[in-house]
Amino acid sequence: MGNPTKKFQSANVSLLSATHLLHDIYSSFLAPLRPLLMEKFGISLGMASLWDLIGRIPWLLNPFIGMLAERMAARYFVIVTPAITAVTMSLLGLAPSFTVVAILLFVMGISSALFHVPAPTMIKKVSGKYTGRGMSFFMFGGEMARTLGPLVITGAVSLWGLEGTWKLIPFGLVASFILFLKLRKIKISSDFKHSETRPDYWGTIKKMLPFFLILLGITFFRAIMKSSLTAFLPTYFYTDKGESLWFANSALAIFQLAGAAGTIVSGTISDRIGRKTALLIISLITPVFMALFITSSGYLSFVFLLILGFFVFAPGPVLLALVQDTAKDLPVFVNSIYMTISFGASAVSVVFAGFLGDIIGLEDTYLVSAFLALGAVPFVFLLKKRKPD
Repeated sequence: MGNPTKKFQSANVSLLSATHLLHDIYSSFLAPLRPLLMEKFGISLGMASLWDLIGRIPWLLNPFIGMLAERMAARYFVIVTPAITAVTMSLLGLAPSFTVVAILLFVMGISSALFHVPAPTMIKKVSGKYTGRGMSFFMFGGEMARTLGPLVITGAVSLWGLEGTWKLIPFGLVASFILFLKLRKIKISSDFKHSETRPDYWGTIKKMLPFFLILLGITFFRAIMKSSLTAFLPTYFYTDKGESLWFANSALAIFQLAGAAGTIVSGTISDRIGRKTALLIISLITPVFMALFITSSGYLSFVFLLILGFFVFAPGPVLLALVQDTAKDLPVFVNSIYMTISFGASAVSVVFAGFLGDIIGLEDTYLVSAFLALGAVPFVFLLKKRKPD
């Protein structure tokens, strides 16, 4: 199934990327709030890491969401979900117990899955032959959200207290209504439907199983490092280093800002040098800067944190573009399988890092994750070489 046009539709790509920004600003509230919620409920890092697992359980439904999206106008998933995510995540500060937080995160996980499964395929449709560039714009929106999210929620806590974060709900509802007015006119998912032949989902899985196993290897070994940083960096500075909440969450924002720069660059570069080459360079460099960040101090550690952020998030658009390059049939369904792999690996790795952090401390956990990240390199070598467009 080819693109209807090879033209890069800047306006539509920007709109979808802005939607990603809006959605993920709210979905990024957990990491900045985690130290305060741990204090509120008196729980350990390992227990708090279970929230990440619970929030990602709905991603096991991704293949079914992919099947549904292949049959429907998937843009409505993208329109509705930012409002749902805004409500659930803004209520975290008001939650009276560990269980209520878990329920809110589970609902958010469903909303997030419904958003992220069809959105990359929609981006491909409006990116023409520049899939890597389109994925970079889309991922840039997500990473900028994780830059702004910690600042937004920290500002809300400063203004209204932990239990006043619900006051952020109206902003998400209004923004989602505006997105409805804009996105409902973009019928870019109309050719996802298969009316004459029944989609062969199981056949697609069997045919692409070696590719999916390679993706699993790449994402799992990198996820331990990436997830432990995004989930526990504020806790590391706030609890282990004794810094203020503003300092801890600002460090996360800076890290995510560097990640946004990495995503906007990497996809475009992979269009030129190839997905495999880009992934190999990233996989070799990232563990080195992780080790340098942990073993340095003062301003130098912040320099390494910036460089680390750039490379930690850089594979995102490259992998999304690689999946879309490979998915000749049923692109939404194939993307849903990749999303299941990606978020499943993240969920397991966060819990692993959380309990390991309780045993040996976060600093040593970060060093272990840097070593394990090198495990992605052999899987990158297994990818087939594809010439850039």
